[in-house]
Amino acid sequence: MIEQVLSRARAGDGDAFRELTDPYRRELQLHVYRIVGSAQDAEDLLQETLLAAWRGLEHFQGRASVRAWLYRIATNRSLDALRASRRRPEDLQRMTEMPEPTRYGEAIWLQPYPDVLLEDIPDHAPGPEARYETKEAIALSFIVGLQHLPPQQRAVLVLRDVLGFRAAEVAEMLDASEASVNSLLRRARAAFETRLPATGQERAPLPNSKRERDIVGRFADAIQTGNTDAVVALLTHDAWLTMPPEPYEYQGPTAIGAFLRDRALRRGSPLLVPTRANAQPAFGVYFPTPQTDIARPYAMLVLTLESNQISAITWFGDSSVFPHFGVPRILR
Repeated sequence: MIEQVLSRARAGDGDAFRELTDPYRRELQLHVYRIVGSAQDAEDLLQETLLAAWRGLEHFQGRASVRAWLYRIATNRSLDALRASRRRPEDLQRMTEMPEPTRYGEAIWLQPYPDVLLEDIPDHAPGPEARYETKEAIALSFIVGLQHLPPQQRAVLVLRDVLGFRAAEVAEMLDASEASVNSLLRRARAAFETRLPATGQERAPLPNSKRERDIVGRFADAIQTGNTDAVVALLTHDAWLTMPPEPYEYQGPTAIGAFLRDRALRRGSPLLVPTRANAQPAFGVYFPTPQTDIARPYAMLVLTLESNQISAITWFGDSSVFPHFGVPRILR
């Protein structure tokens, strides 16, 4: 059956090509996002991957599965994009008049990933050597940890520990030896695991459960009414507020409370529109425009929950991602 579809696709049948590739589109886009950290770039690189696959059909010999062949193209397109990228965190225009942070972290380029793009991903069981569950491997803390790795290590760790491809398969994808793949993986694991949240934390409430809705609702009410004390009361003692790609990082209720009070003093109370990102609750943040009935987009907040509290607030200042999350450009 697959050979018949492949033959039709090689003969220029676009419907046959889509029949070959459509089952993998969503998972390929997620794979690219894990490597490049940008939902918008992942969408563009997915299209480049499919175009390269269409043009390269005659070279596909069938030694690997169609899925593995597409992952090879997508991975290499992602690595090429990272090498060619002109975006540099050090080129950022730094935010001014900020409260003193707990620390200045390493600036990384990162965008949230819409949960709507996680729907309808086929349940391909990871290979036996995978070390992480699918949900764990989309959480923001996981994606942040990946972005701190060099590109080659990042790709190898995702292919081996998230997707479970064998070392020989990854070596073929990257035109490398198994020995070099194993070396890259050892270094990646050593660096990556130091950045993951400590084990033993209480689990987050189930998505869209009553407990999650209660925590998220209390947070939204407190933010929109300017009740910073109520926000602080929801935080774990070691909670972080981070602002990628900005390096400012605030830890603990006192530091986060000072940051939120400063923002409220300068901007007033925002309006929030709920959405979901990286399998976590999120909000589009809007601020009213004086003397108009319009509120304009300002940022996106993604919450990390732990038991009945919030252990992290990730503040994304790039409102260009709003359309991907089904939230409006402006509020009236």
